[in-house]
Amino acid sequence: MTILYSLYYELSKRYPHSRITGMKQETESFKTELVIRMLNFTLGKSTFQNGLRKFILNHRYKTFIGDDIWVALSNQAIKDGTLDSGFNISYIAESWISQNRLPLITVNRDYDKGTAKINQKVYLRERPHDVPDKEKMLWWIPIIISRQDTLNLPNYTSKVWMNRTKEINIANLPDKSQFIIINKEEVGPFPVNYDEENWNMLSNFLQTAKGRSAIPTYTRAKLLHDAWNLAYAGDLSFATALNMTLFMKYERNHIVWSPVFTFIDHFGRYIDMSEVHTKFERYTIYFLAPLYEELGPESENEEHCKTEMRKLAKTFLCRAGYPPCIAEAQKSFGMWINESNTDFDRIPKEYICPVFKWGSMEEWKFGLKYVSQFPKSRLRSERTFLLKMLVGCPSEDEKINHLLDLVLLGPNSNFTENDINLILNTLTGGSVGYTSLLKFVVKNWTFIRQRFQTKTNLWDKLISSATGMFATQKGYNMVKDFYDQHVGQFGSAQHIIEKSLRNIKEEAQWSDQNLPVIEKWLETFLSNTISKK
Repeated sequence: MTILYSLYYELSKRYPHSRITGMKQETESFKTELVIRMLNFTLGKSTFQNGLRKFILNHRYKTFIGDDIWVALSNQAIKDGTLDSGFNISYIAESWISQNRLPLITVNRDYDKGTAKINQKVYLRERPHDVPDKEKMLWWIPIIISRQDTLNLPNYTSKVWMNRTKEINIANLPDKSQFIIINKEEVGPFPVNYDEENWNMLSNFLQTAKGRSAIPTYTRAKLLHDAWNLAYAGDLSFATALNMTLFMKYERNHIVWSPVFTFIDHFGRYIDMSEVHTKFERYTIYFLAPLYEELGPESENEEHCKTEMRKLAKTFLCRAGYPPCIAEAQKSFGMWINESNTDFDRIPKEYICPVFKWGSMEEWKFGLKYVSQFPKSRLRSERTFLLKMLVGCPSEDEKINHLLDLVLLGPNSNFTENDINLILNTLTGGSVGYTSLLKFVVKNWTFIRQRFQTKTNLWDKLISSATGMFATQKGYNMVKDFYDQHVGQFGSAQHIIEKSLRNIKEEAQWSDQNLPVIEKWLETFLSNTISKK
């Protein structure tokens, strides 16, 4: 599932593989593997195996091409009656393998008639959705429907194929009291969106013990993953996506929690600059604290997945300001400060960030001093880790400004150009970092420009880090004011700040549309939760 979700993420970008082109071959291979898996399910295991056996027997000691495999599977499927005689596996496979994208299907039910309209389009998560030829991209998609009243039946054989058509209609669906699920267990590599009523029925069902046991593990994970990423892409209301997380208070399977940790991390960073963030942290603690407390202390022979889930829960609780975690972290950190014989590696790694974020300036400066005078006997990777924590974790601009004074203004030989690159990269991870950086650059523009503009790579990285991560109208105004004050002075980074302004304008529209919805949902949720306690 981790690899599949990575595939969804990469192929939903405006420019897939633009940063790491070497990933493309690996992605294509994995996508082909998923297509073969999809055919195994949709044709039926017996048909798939018999088709492959006949292919192997007929092509022993002979040259063959890829299409020969698809022909053998088609012949077997038509013979077994698991594929319509007018269909061809070659066309089905080609639609997936030849296109460097994945589809999204959207289901809108007519509850009175017991029918649904199903549309397909390119799945695009990253904005803007201005991908060339996106209207021409169509797939052969198996529509496998699971009904609320037949969830326990292991049915994966496709009754309907979208044969590279944008829209189909299906009938004989259950009445308005029952939901449907399409693409259960990720039979095919595509996300699914539903109308609001179907999503709400799924959310309510999952909040019951019977519901959680009836919907398989990978399908529960898929429903969460799809809802959140569709909301982020603008295809689903965030109120609906947030409703889909309510059952996580009772969920204990690490596979289902995996996409949730990813969403908390990504989304938490994205709204970091807004007023909503504090409410989001309280919401995070509400769900994670019971999980963490129930997991208890680590036991000697426990499963690896349980260890990882505890570690992730602790990390995100600490990041959200969970008081027991902060106290435990400061106690551990205090031993390092006050006891000369305490080694750095005796402090649990997950405690470093919360101390630098929530702790005192004195504690933060102790870490900075350790990095500046880093012992040669220690591994350099430890210094890199500590430096990233010092830069990326603080929630006060005072700490960031102190570091930037040393690194960008002072003649401090303890920080190399590689260190500066690392610092600039890390500052883009949170609003305190990139906002403090922009204000610092504005304040010290003349000196910083003289010092760094001739070092093109470093200069470009500096302007990109200071301007490229804002996502609200307030952030747009800050960058635009900076641009207007120094227009024509950016040199090699001129196109970078202009691109930043275009992107922020797009993101600000998203924030204006979605943040009020998110804030209203969180306020209602938190007030109801507190009033019930």
